Amino acid sequence: MASRLPPFPRFIFTVFEPISLLSGFLPAVFLTDWFISEQIPINVPVQSTENSRLVAQQLGNCYGLAFLISMAVLYTSTELPVVRNYLKALWLADIGHILLTYKTLHREGFLSIATWNAMTWGNIGVTLFLCMTRTAYLLGLFGPDSPSASTTPRKHW
Repeated sequence: MASRLPPFPRFIFTVFEPISLLSGFLPAVFLTDWFISEQIPINVPVQSTENSRLVAQQLGNCYGLAFLISMAVLYTSTELPVVRNYLKALWLADIGHILLTYKTLHREGFLSIATWNAMTWGNIGVTLFLCMTRTAYLLGLFGPDSPSASTTPRKHW
């Protein structure tokens, strides 16, 4: 069904976003201490605990789940309303993700782009980009979806 999306959002949702989800999954699960220490861009080392490792790995598992769900919905659904509703749910989750990051970094850290590390760019920059792309798609700014094969007129002999 993703083949019916306009080219730019199709690339973002079926290629770029799955790669970004794997980019969250892999370090959270396999480089857990680094993943924890990079959550907030500060120059003070963060000491990981068993609790923080468990939470980070569970978060990584959620990224892995989101990857699998994206593959299932975007590559196997034959219903465009399912794809659109999936993207609406992700749009709401994007807003929540950004707001929770803002709440932790506070206004100064959130707006201090020059101090952001790679993790902060992912948490704010990439998520904001995905949210804006979803917003533009859902508003129809990329143009209409391609019609399904069943809605194209047939030639009568």
